[in-house]
Amino acid sequence: MLRENLQRLTVAFQPIVSTSSGQIFAHEVLVRGHEAMGYRSVGEILRASHDSGLLSELEALVRRKALRMLPPAAADGSRVLSFNLDHRIADAWSVLSGIGAGDPGKDGVRVVTEITSMPACADAAARVRLLKRGGAMLALDRFGVTADGLEMLHEVEPDFIKIDRSFIQGIEANARKRVVLAQLIGVAHTLGVQVIAVGIENAQQLRICRDLGCDLVQGFFVQAPIADARRASLSFPHVAMCDSFTDRRKKDQEWVLERLDTAPAIPSDMPMREVFGRFASNASASFLPVVDGAGRPLGILCESSLKNYAYSPFGKDLIANKQIGRKITDFVVRCPVIDLATPFDQMLAIFSATDHADGILITTDMVYRGFLSAHSLIRAVHEKNLDRAREENPLTRLAGNAAINEYIAGRIADGEGAFLAYIDFDNFKPFNDTYGFRQGDRAILLFAELCRKASRPESWFLGHIGGDDFFIGIRGVSATEGVAEVSKLIGRFTSDIESFYDPETRLRGFITAEDREGRTKTFPLLSASAVLCQLNPGVSCPTIDEISGAIAACKKQAKASPGKLAFAKLDEIAERVSA
Repeated sequence: MLRENLQRLTVAFQPIVSTSSGQIFAHEVLVRGHEAMGYRSVGEILRASHDSGLLSELEALVRRKALRMLPPAAADGSRVLSFNLDHRIADAWSVLSGIGAGDPGKDGVRVVTEITSMPACADAAARVRLLKRGGAMLALDRFGVTADGLEMLHEVEPDFIKIDRSFIQGIEANARKRVVLAQLIGVAHTLGVQVIAVGIENAQQLRICRDLGCDLVQGFFVQAPIADARRASLSFPHVAMCDSFTDRRKKDQEWVLERLDTAPAIPSDMPMREVFGRFASNASASFLPVVDGAGRPLGILCESSLKNYAYSPFGKDLIANKQIGRKITDFVVRCPVIDLATPFDQMLAIFSATDHADGILITTDMVYRGFLSAHSLIRAVHEKNLDRAREENPLTRLAGNAAINEYIAGRIADGEGAFLAYIDFDNFKPFNDTYGFRQGDRAILLFAELCRKASRPESWFLGHIGGDDFFIGIRGVSATEGVAEVSKLIGRFTSDIESFYDPETRLRGFITAEDREGRTKTFPLLSASAVLCQLNPGVSCPTIDEISGAIAACKKQAKASPGKLAFAKLDEIAERVSA
């Protein structure tokens, strides 16, 4: 009875999309129709099929149904379908993974096989690696929550990891999740594995995943699953990075492209005799990039790996023999694979974390673009350090005015919003005049250090405008949360700076000094005030000049406010409300 009912199941297609271009990479095939059979979830029908010995039949049925109703082909004529494969039926894996895999044929279909866990058998890792035979790609599903996820990452050399949706849900308001996700992405990229974020439900989640380095995204914000494959979209403009590139990121891309080695890659099915010919024709080449049939980089083939064959009397003939020889994929070495749109600092971090890497493979929409050598990357570290030193404030080593303006321009361009704070000291001149410039510099350094301690690198931007003026930008917080953070920082500074005064002055609570007109007056102890403003997501923002004007107009109000805060409403520039 269950076998007959399984025929009533249908399939749906959900897109997996590039975060940089918004172009389709694959469609995941999902089971639908279980409710009509009396099952509350797909998991229930999978358990029932397994208990009845029909799970292999169900898996094969889903694949065949999907292959009969294909979505439109991408611009290059290819289609990629992603299927889940249950680890409980490892004995049938070879047959199931062969349905549609490795046989692009007239429809140009390529297959991604998704698994969640290792099968319970002695040769588990070998069985998983065999899934990639014939051209299929391998993805580790629900990565981060399964017990053997990290083991599989280094044992079976997957092409992708799919970050479980539990890491994505609420990430816009959870700094710990952002830290964990950044680490998972870094590990994957270091091993040459690309990252898919699952369960994207809003623009903020998409932006965070993209900024942290996710290569692909999937979820209802991208598109809900659709039953009619013929209506499947191939382009998703709302996912594309579009104008969110800042000047710095554009400069990073230009720098990479100028230094990119665009030597042609070799296909993974190239005969070994031709590989030897490639090395012989280019004596300076110590390795060759290797790509699959769709142009996706698999790694590099090092000449040193072939020396034992190249220099032995019968080595070349032996390795080229189709019956007993070996293939290119037997010699491929994994190295980091990074999209051209990735910020250059992230590229350097990934390269630095990889032992003995010859460089990194650069892609555009997951297709090989070129190779960035270790020499170029090491040179870049030096150039970047020089640029950063020129842009930083020499006293505090915080970002200077150029970087601050770039940050604000980026937040205006990407439309994702941010909380901004312009902070300056109150009564700094009399403090400087009384205690000297060295003590004044120490006060500035104190505030800079307090900012560093309070900040979270993944969401805060710290800048030093000059003198006693500072800038803070925070992404992913509400106005209420931003006010609380800045108020706490100002309170800490007001408390800590008291130690810079002599005991008598601290007890008295003021100092006597001359004002700017030369008149002797009393001044309260040093403190700080802030003008705050919120760039709301999706709302048309003013220009940098308008923001600066609104801030300047609120400075006196902030200093006079009991809480030392004033709020500039950017959607109503003329209205200024004291905090």
